[in-house]
Amino acid sequence: MPDVDLIEGFRDPVHMKALAAIIRKECTRQINIMEVCGGHTHTIMKYGLPQLLPDLIEFVHGPGCPVCIMPKERIDHAIALASMPNTILATLGDMIRVPGSKSSLQKLRAEGYDIRSLYSPLDVIKIAQDNPDKNVVFFAIGFETTTPMSAVLIEQTLRLGLKNIFFHINHVSVPEAVDAIMSGGDAKIDAFLGPSHVSVITGYKIYEPIAKAYHTPVVVAGFEPTDVMESVLRIVRQINHGKAEVENQYARAVSREGNLKAQALVETYFEKRDHFRWRGIGDIAHSALKLKPAYAAMDAEVVFDDILPKVLLDDHKMCICGDILKGRAKPYDCKVFAKACIPSNPMGSCMVSSEGACAAYFKYGNLNLKGAKA
Repeated sequence: MPDVDLIEGFRDPVHMKALAAIIRKECTRQINIMEVCGGHTHTIMKYGLPQLLPDLIEFVHGPGCPVCIMPKERIDHAIALASMPNTILATLGDMIRVPGSKSSLQKLRAEGYDIRSLYSPLDVIKIAQDNPDKNVVFFAIGFETTTPMSAVLIEQTLRLGLKNIFFHINHVSVPEAVDAIMSGGDAKIDAFLGPSHVSVITGYKIYEPIAKAYHTPVVVAGFEPTDVMESVLRIVRQINHGKAEVENQYARAVSREGNLKAQALVETYFEKRDHFRWRGIGDIAHSALKLKPAYAAMDAEVVFDDILPKVLLDDHKMCICGDILKGRAKPYDCKVFAKACIPSNPMGSCMVSSEGACAAYFKYGNLNLKGAKA
C-alpha cells in the first residue's frame, strides 16, 4: 500500500495556501496555462485550485486523454473486430463506453459479445491461453505512458509462440499534438503543465523543441495539488523573467532522458504512422504508432483489413469536445453539458472518460459554472 503520510504531504492545505499567496504576489499579468494531461485537469478541479489562485491564472484543457481523442472510426474498428465469430476483444479503461458511429463496445457486450476490460495488458496472455480456439484482439490505447506495456505484451506473445493474439494499435504521442495546437494559432497558450507519467517514459527532453519553437515555458508537474501549485509558481517566475524553458518539478520520478529500456522496447516493435486522426482535432502527422511490417501477422489492421470500416466520422454537431481538447472552450461553454450530455449518457468522449475535462467539471464543478472562472 502507498505511504499515506507521504501522499498527504502533497495535499497539505497549509502548503497549498502558502503557495497560492506567493503566486498572487508574484503574478502580474494574465497567464493561460494548458494542462496537457487529463489527470491534471481532475486534480485542478477536485482540489479547487482555480479558486485558490488569482484570476490572472487561467487553466486551459488539452488533448492528453487517450480515450477522449479516439475518433469514431477507430471505435467502429473495435466494434467490427469484436463482432467477428469466435473472437474476444480486450481493451483498457473507459474505451468500452466511448460511442462509435452507431454503437459502443459496452452496448455490444450487453448483446452477448465477449468484450473484456483489463487492468493490465498482460491479462491478454491468460485469456489467449484459456481460449486457444478463439482470436483475442487487444485494442491498445494510450500515450507514451502505456506504449511500453503493449510492447511487453507483444514480446511475451512472441516468446510463448501464441498465434491467436492480434493487436489493434492506437498509441499516440504528446509532442505532435501540442505542436499542432500551437501551430494552429487559435488557442492562446502562455505555458504548459507537462504530463508526468508520459515524461517518466520519454524524459522531459521531448518538450524542449516546443519551448524553443513557441517561446513557451513547459513545467513537468506531478499529479498532487502541491505539485501543480509549485509548477504554476515556476511558470509565473519564468514568464516574469522572460524565459521559456523546460523545468522538471516532478524530479522524484522524471529525468531528462527518461526510461531508456522502455524506449528501446517500444522502438523494437513500433514505428511512426504517417498520420493519425485525433477526435475533434483532426489529422496530425507522425502523431501515432503502428506495428512494424515484420509483425504484420499479429497486426489486426492488416489481418482483418477487409472487415474494418474506412469512413472517417466526426462527432455530434452539438458536441464541442474538439474545441475543449484544443483549448478553445471550456465544458460549460457546451450547450448540452450536464443536460443531454452526462456521464451515464455521454454524447462526446470528454464526458465518457474518467480523465475527460467534461467528466471532471461534472463531478467537481457544481454544474452552475456559467461565467465562473475554472
